[in-house]
Amino acid sequence: MAKPKTKAAMWTQYLAIRAVEMTLCMWPQQSNMRFGAQVGRLFNLLDSKNRRRILYNLGFAMPHLTEQQRITMSAQVTENLVKLFMEILHSPRVLHPDSWGSLAMIQAPTIAPAVELLNQRKPVIMVTGHFGNWEIMGTMMALMGYDMDAIARPFDNPLIYDWMVGIREKRGLRLITKWDATDRMIDVLDGGGALAFIADQNAGDRGIFVPFFGKLASSYKSIGLLAIQKNVPIVCGYAMRLNDQMRFELGATDIIYPEDWQSQSDPLYYVTARYMRAIESMVRLAPEQYFWMHRRWKSRPRHERLNKPFPSGLRRSLDSLPWMTQEELDSLMQGLPQPTAY
Repeated sequence: MAKPKTKAAMWTQYLAIRAVEMTLCMWPQQSNMRFGAQVGRLFNLLDSKNRRRILYNLGFAMPHLTEQQRITMSAQVTENLVKLFMEILHSPRVLHPDSWGSLAMIQAPTIAPAVELLNQRKPVIMVTGHFGNWEIMGTMMALMGYDMDAIARPFDNPLIYDWMVGIREKRGLRLITKWDATDRMIDVLDGGGALAFIADQNAGDRGIFVPFFGKLASSYKSIGLLAIQKNVPIVCGYAMRLNDQMRFELGATDIIYPEDWQSQSDPLYYVTARYMRAIESMVRLAPEQYFWMHRRWKSRPRHERLNKPFPSGLRRSLDSLPWMTQEELDSLMQGLPQPTAY
């Protein structure tokens, strides 16, 4: 959505979205999900720019897929995005303390250690990616009674932002504005709370470059630095859609404990690479539910931008990762492929 240039444009955007919300919420949630799937497929056909980006990203991230499989998945990706919007609209009416138990299928073996940490009121950092319904996960945890704060980036339109904040906070999830977060993040962890991040955004040229689907991706240093500074574990969790009836699988692909990084030669690199590996693992559960159109690999490391040899220091950092294989290392050293016309 374009940034509104005037107050009138701001109100026009806001009222248009609220009109869509009121119209859609007159219909059953399942009907809207079917309608959302059709709208998503239409968007995929009309939005050639994002479709090409999805196909390009899938081409190197999931090379085992055929071209037709990638084309099919690109439509499923846009379907998922519209369905996510429909679920957000319906969540205040559908998700409440009496309903979450019938809507959440909890993967007990993977999430039990995280629940134990939360039950003990110990501080925890929780990370997820743009996978499944990342908005619903925090809401579900808050409905279970856990003290949950999430980092959020303000929208360009404050009217829409305030409305979305109301939807998110109605069930107990508190939001911390991304641009003014440091003190509140510390307070949350010092108070034994859980602090949630969507951790797969591109962090720009100054980020830390770690593997993600076989290519280097710029990731924020702040999550790892905060975990190391406060000596708190990182839970890598997800909410994966199971059907169009607001049912989700809640699980965790990894939990990173302080003792895991204390013996590493570069703890920050290890922590960042490990939680990104965990996000990759959750995406592989249902790749069609990932936000493949975002520019995750936009920023490139300095040696790629300047066409320089692969840095020996970065090579050592990659070699130090316990799970690194020669095949993945070779892929990382090759850089991104040239875009293919679709």
